[in-house]
Amino acid sequence: MSSPRAAIRGTLVGSIVPQNVLGAFVTWVYFRYVDPVTAEGGFDPVYIAFSIAALAVLVGGGYVIGRRWTSSLAAAASDHAVPSPLMQRRALLVPYAMAGITLLGWILAGLVFGVLWPLLAGTFNWVGALRSLFGTTFVAGSVAAITSFLMAERRWRRVLPRFFAEGDPSRVAGAPRLPVRARLLLVFLMVGVLPLAVLGLVSYTRAVALVGAPPLAAGELVRDLLVLIAFLLAVGVTAALVLAALVSRSVAEPLGSLADAMAEVEQGRLDARCPVVSRDEIGEVTEGFNQMVQGLRERERVTEMFGKYVSREIRDEILAGRVSLEGTQAEVTVLFSDLRDFTPWVEATDPREVVRDLNAYFSEMEGAIRASGGLVLQYIGDEIEAVFGAPVADRRHPDQAVGAAREMSRRLAAWNGERARAGKAPLRHGIGIHTGTVLAGSIGSRDRLSYALVGDAVNLASRIQSLTKELGTEILVSGVTQARLADPGALARVTTARVKGRSEEVEVYRLDRGAT
Repeated sequence: MSSPRAAIRGTLVGSIVPQNVLGAFVTWVYFRYVDPVTAEGGFDPVYIAFSIAALAVLVGGGYVIGRRWTSSLAAAASDHAVPSPLMQRRALLVPYAMAGITLLGWILAGLVFGVLWPLLAGTFNWVGALRSLFGTTFVAGSVAAITSFLMAERRWRRVLPRFFAEGDPSRVAGAPRLPVRARLLLVFLMVGVLPLAVLGLVSYTRAVALVGAPPLAAGELVRDLLVLIAFLLAVGVTAALVLAALVSRSVAEPLGSLADAMAEVEQGRLDARCPVVSRDEIGEVTEGFNQMVQGLRERERVTEMFGKYVSREIRDEILAGRVSLEGTQAEVTVLFSDLRDFTPWVEATDPREVVRDLNAYFSEMEGAIRASGGLVLQYIGDEIEAVFGAPVADRRHPDQAVGAAREMSRRLAAWNGERARAGKAPLRHGIGIHTGTVLAGSIGSRDRLSYALVGDAVNLASRIQSLTKELGTEILVSGVTQARLADPGALARVTTARVKGRSEEVEVYRLDRGAT
């Protein structure tokens, strides 16, 4: 994108100078062929010099006025600060200002050539003045003004997004809105009504000239009329094609940019943004698209944050609606892990170091659990509660839990090696695993819910974890879980123990750190 000052200068030059030159050509053609009654006869150097000087003053004056009107916009666009509402409204008015300056210049040109020059030359009359105003202002001026608006709008669209970082020009109060329908209607009037008006005037003037004309002169007038009609048809078709091309580009270009941005979003690039360059229906659709993409980005962030609490697979299942959060009975494997000698360690260690070490420990352990397809339900102090087989059912959940325990043991040993090199004491933990039927679902208040398990299997898994302290081992697995493993022989039976809260004894198995 070019600099704001260069873009503004290009907009001024591109929307005032060529259009006024075009208007001057249209004026010459009109008074030379369409309405020659008001044209100056012969070669008058004074009139030619007056015309050149007047045209230069009008074009130069329009450029200076436009430059002064847009000078503050260049400073605002170059500044990194958010433009004020006044600057935003002025930015939206640039195409209208260019068209207005151009039309004002042609109104003054009509007065100069239709009133001022005849007064100076002593040939003033009201009929000639009105005909001069019609040809200069209505015919040439309207063509120049509309072309100036379309060209300025197209060029200014390169700069306009600088004033709307949020892409919301529709919120600016007091700015005009030109709907697509009005734009098309305006061009239709230019290519339809204006040529008909000129053709009607030509027919009228030639009909008046035919009255009382001798046969030879009448024949010449008819042939001249036919040539003039063919000329007007060619000019009209050319003007229609040019204006149609400008209008179609003013509609097609922003739609093309919108289609490109939609293609980027379709490919997953949610950083796509389509610049809003108008206040018409296309601008509103573009604003809606940007807001939609912003919503998708926010949803993606929520999804990523959700993925920090559950595994990616479980997250996708929940968001897809394939997992019921109202509570369902399911057979799962529950894992509890608890640090040993946690209280003395906390008392002897700086609280900030405790937090850092706990976060590092939890990261390692959760990584092991996630890698095995498990879900960490909660952290309770130094304790971890995890589940395998819910909320997404998986019949391999006993093997997944045992595999996670092996990986947790391996990661703890590696992490303790790093702690030893840093001069820190190693940490130990105990892991208990049990398989059983639970009620899994969302539990909590109306304002806050958490995914939790309720059932005897949860309590028993916690009690088995406590047994690791009494039996002096790191990982204990219940007999129920051991029986459901693909390779039950990989575990060594320890004992049959009575746990707190249960009358029946529980058979437990030891999983050695090096077992495979």
